[in-house]
Amino acid sequence: MMRRILSTLLTFGLLSASLALIEPLGSVLRAQELEADLPLPVTVSTLAPERVVLQDELPGRVAPFRRVEIRPQIGGLILESQANEGSRVTAGDVLFRIDPAPLKADLAIAEAALARAIAAEAYARRGLERSDTLLARNITSGEKNDAARNEVALAAASLAEARAAVARRRLDLEFATLRSPIDGYVAAGIADIGGLAALGAERALAVVQDLDKVYVDLRLPAARLDAIQRAAGQGLGLVEILTDRGRVHPQKGQLKFSDVIVDPGTGNVSVRIEVSNPGLALLPGMFVRARVPRGVLPDALLVPEEAVLRAGAGGAQVVVVSGDGEAMRRDVTLGDVIGDRIVVTSGLNQGESVAIRGQDRIPAGAPTKVTVRGAAALPPAGQS
Repeated sequence: MMRRILSTLLTFGLLSASLALIEPLGSVLRAQELEADLPLPVTVSTLAPERVVLQDELPGRVAPFRRVEIRPQIGGLILESQANEGSRVTAGDVLFRIDPAPLKADLAIAEAALARAIAAEAYARRGLERSDTLLARNITSGEKNDAARNEVALAAASLAEARAAVARRRLDLEFATLRSPIDGYVAAGIADIGGLAALGAERALAVVQDLDKVYVDLRLPAARLDAIQRAAGQGLGLVEILTDRGRVHPQKGQLKFSDVIVDPGTGNVSVRIEVSNPGLALLPGMFVRARVPRGVLPDALLVPEEAVLRAGAGGAQVVVVSGDGEAMRRDVTLGDVIGDRIVVTSGLNQGESVAIRGQDRIPAGAPTKVTVRGAAALPPAGQS
């Protein structure tokens, strides 16, 4: 009897537990069915044509606007150096002084030779005057008069040579003071006081670089050169420079010129960009990237990158929402990436609404009923 009672109680408990589990499961299924019947929520944006400047992002290296090597034109001992590494100098500032004592001695010798030549030339002219007087009186011969005239010519040539020698020695004395020919910054590798300045030395005494403006040298395929040059001629925009850390340089550059020779090994040409350099943000040798304009799309249609769905075989799709709230996937052809948006070259029309959030829940095939939650404001072309 007791066993029968226990069996009945156990059966009743199991039935109660089963009912307790089935009831929540049924609630979940009914909620899912209700949710499936509701339209899917999506956020849309209405397409409007925009003017877009197409750009190529190319790697480049910074080069100084001007670079001058300070090399001696006379040899000697360096007595003074006012060139400090990294310091700014202006044109005409003294950088080095070479020992002038030997040069002053050479100048003194040249000046003495000049004085001797002046005296010899004056003596020869007085001799010619006397010869001319005697020849007029038929006291001397024409041959002696010609000899006196020749002595004057030789003395005049020696005088000119002596004057040139003095000018050269004075120039050498000026060369003992080395000045900066440009405004700029002194680079590393400065010659020390007490060092020897030698003509034709492999190493320069110093290097001065003009860094207020710099060049960015780019290498690009020759096939792209025509489009970039046309864009520059049409004034489509300046070149944006990005540093190695991805920061945008505060000043934009201009295309100055390009190489006329194509590298036969790579098929590339060189392009040079000139850009202002406040704060010396760009230093010679740095690797940067340049966004170079190459064309313009006057009426481009752009969608956010996250709005694009990838289809099979590498194709692309977007979800277009009609005016009556039906959404359907559509194949599109994509073009350039502009910031965080993509140009759609075919498959969309002006004024259509494209789902930019929630579109991944729209199945392929038949139209799907959706609820539009609101339109998102998109930034202008070229902005992120």
